[in-house]
Amino acid sequence: MGLALKEARKGLGRTSPNPCVGAVIVKSGQVIGRGYHKKAGTPHAEIHALTAAGAESRGATLYVTLEPCSHTGRTPPCCEAVARAGITRVVVGMEDPNPLVQGRGIRFLQNHGIAVTAGVLEPRCREINLPFIKHISTGLPWVAMKAGMSLDAKITYAGRKSGWMTGSQTSVAVHRLRNLFDAIMVGIGTVVVDDPALTTRLPGSRKGRDPLRVVLDTGLRMPADARLLNQESPARTLIFCGEDADAGKAEALASRGAEIHRVVRGATGGVDLRQVLLELGRQGIVSVMVEGGAELHGSMLNERLYDSAHLFYAPVFAGDNGLPFLSGYASSGRDTAFRLQDVRCRRYGEDMLVSGKLSYR
Repeated sequence: MGLALKEARKGLGRTSPNPCVGAVIVKSGQVIGRGYHKKAGTPHAEIHALTAAGAESRGATLYVTLEPCSHTGRTPPCCEAVARAGITRVVVGMEDPNPLVQGRGIRFLQNHGIAVTAGVLEPRCREINLPFIKHISTGLPWVAMKAGMSLDAKITYAGRKSGWMTGSQTSVAVHRLRNLFDAIMVGIGTVVVDDPALTTRLPGSRKGRDPLRVVLDTGLRMPADARLLNQESPARTLIFCGEDADAGKAEALASRGAEIHRVVRGATGGVDLRQVLLELGRQGIVSVMVEGGAELHGSMLNERLYDSAHLFYAPVFAGDNGLPFLSGYASSGRDTAFRLQDVRCRRYGEDMLVSGKLSYR
């Protein structure tokens, strides 16, 4: 199962709205086939492993991180292919939470005389598919907070003037993170101040994937010359604005390739954040990384919409003139403050990454 998980990780950031799945076929103590799901609409991990093993699959054991599917979607049911191949035992990491499956694949295999063992390394199998599990269960994407800041939690040194806080190794780590997410979300303030490209730029010859770019722009302040609208990238740019936003501005931005989505306003006057996430979920977006700014981070936190966080700290003190990375959120004490759990720390040069899952008291 550890080998199957290693296969599954090869598909991270590429399979939405499907899960990441890895499969390994073993016979007489030897691995005779392995595979992973590469992209939605293409063969699943089990099919790749069965193809690699060929006729040797008969009498072998299949290890798969997720229960084989039992329904016909864009590809045929995997459980039927497993039975036809003559596999005699299947070891499953976790049951598929998809309502179209949820144990049906396991029961199909058992009804066809195949021994099934389930729940092997289940926590690790769930961990790599947390975004899929949330999306298939709620219709919402997994949402991660990301920020780079000083030790005193400032994202700039002087007001709304852009400036690098973290170092080059952190920059590489951020682009690797972008490569794993379906979409990046920012507020219009970040666009106006930083004019970001929001693309994925990996070191060396490895090619990254540009995520979908999402801008929350209630009043359509997006500059016509913004880099998001003036670069060659296959990634789409979605702008969410208020229902009353100027029609002329919307048409002008649409002519530059932006997709305009009008949504109701939320309690704070900006666009309704849950409606934004629901629309992204309807479009098959399974994971979103929010890169700022401060008001957006505060609103997302207040509405308990974050699932995890990736916070990069540089070993500097920016001081009073810098902008805080978070605004609009307040707590009354340690016992009630929102916090990270399953905390992990990692060094990137002089910088430190603190990451974990959000826990709301």
